[in-house]
Amino acid sequence: MKVFLGTPRGFCAGVVRAIDVVEIALERFGSPVYVKHQIVHNPYVANSLEAKGAITVEDVEDIPEGATVVFSAHGSPPEDFQKAASRNLHVIDATCPLVTKVHNEAHKYAKEGRRLMLVGHRGHQEVKGSMGQESMHLVDDGESTDLPDWNPDIPVTVLTQTTLSVDDTQQAIDEIRGRFKDVVVRNDLCYATTNRQSSVKQLCRVVDVVLVIGAPESSNCNRLREVAQAHGVRSYLINGPEDLDMKWLEGVDNVGITSGASTPELLVDAVIQAIDPDEVSLLKGAEEDVSFVLPVELRPIPGKTT
Repeated sequence: MKVFLGTPRGFCAGVVRAIDVVEIALERFGSPVYVKHQIVHNPYVANSLEAKGAITVEDVEDIPEGATVVFSAHGSPPEDFQKAASRNLHVIDATCPLVTKVHNEAHKYAKEGRRLMLVGHRGHQEVKGSMGQESMHLVDDGESTDLPDWNPDIPVTVLTQTTLSVDDTQQAIDEIRGRFKDVVVRNDLCYATTNRQSSVKQLCRVVDVVLVIGAPESSNCNRLREVAQAHGVRSYLINGPEDLDMKWLEGVDNVGITSGASTPELLVDAVIQAIDPDEVSLLKGAEEDVSFVLPVELRPIPGKTT
């Protein structure tokens, strides 16, 4: 059996930054540091940080007054910041800069008097954060397209969740453009989402099965699995080797493996070891050299070495 390993895969710059934020906050302020929502959608990552002294909570009101809290990479609505201020919390915002960009676009186009639509998945933490910024209509690309009954002549701006399917997002955008005359599209799919989906499409040309390593609650991981299935290749989303069913690989010569933007590489390695293939071949894809600066309160102090 041969394993084809997709590239790029694993951590994106926003995830690296978010994890760094929690670890540096623990070093600088001591434990516990509270994290509002899972810092990224991967239980291995969350558990590793909790072992170091982080405490994950879902409601700001569950955090003791005066404590330090990190807001997750997915972004948070303004009401979370208001709650934090009322509890005198020290907030460190680990929102991915590419998600912050969506928030800024929402403010810009709302100020210009344009109606806003967000293409995204209902209930996802990123969608909650983005929809809290301004009044907007959600178009869930996982449901039948539900467009608002607005005048077709009104100016509309379309924003998107950063971790959606490239193809499904385009379909939703096409339907919106077919309904309204003045549409500005800010396609906010992040580079990591786009690159990893492109890599899966490459894998589908040479493999019989695709294994996506990542958490079931991860939007970008689920999209990778769906992309493979849309290209006619069986695909399974697994957290790690403990979820692997070797029956899936019976009679299979070529297995594709990739991972989502919040998946540690060590979980990919563990799955490969569990399969124990005769050969591992790396499929080349887009090169990524993106990095993001830390929040200002965690940046090194000039002239200080510790």
